[in-house]
Amino acid sequence: MTQARHCCRAKVLVVEDEVLISEMIGEALADSGFQVRIAADASEALQRLAEGFAPDVLFTDIGLPGDMDGSLLAFAARKLRPNILVVYASAAWDGANNIRTVPGSVFVPKPYSPRNICSLLTRLTSRPAAA
Repeated sequence: MTQARHCCRAKVLVVEDEVLISEMIGEALADSGFQVRIAADASEALQRLAEGFAPDVLFTDIGLPGDMDGSLLAFAARKLRPNILVVYASAAWDGANNIRTVPGSVFVPKPYSPRNICSLLTRLTSRPAAA
């Protein structure tokens, strides 16, 4: 019961430029009790953060349109919210692409199951904060 209550309070910022994917994962997360905001690119994501949305998790595609990819977005988000959990997703990244990731981040290959993402984010947001 405690985990479900925590999950209902956890906030997720989903950054995905593919509309069908963002709607699918956003709906699955909301159905699992997460508070979800969606952004189509890094600029929109940073705007949501600046407007006061304080997510517990940044779930971002690595390949985003514009000047800032998901990796750079994660570093910018960590400057604004040092304790934000970061989960990257990509179909193209294989770990050898020399993409810098923030410490403690998680990578999920695409395609992914929305059910598995919900389980992963529930586990991550249920962990006690690092001291």
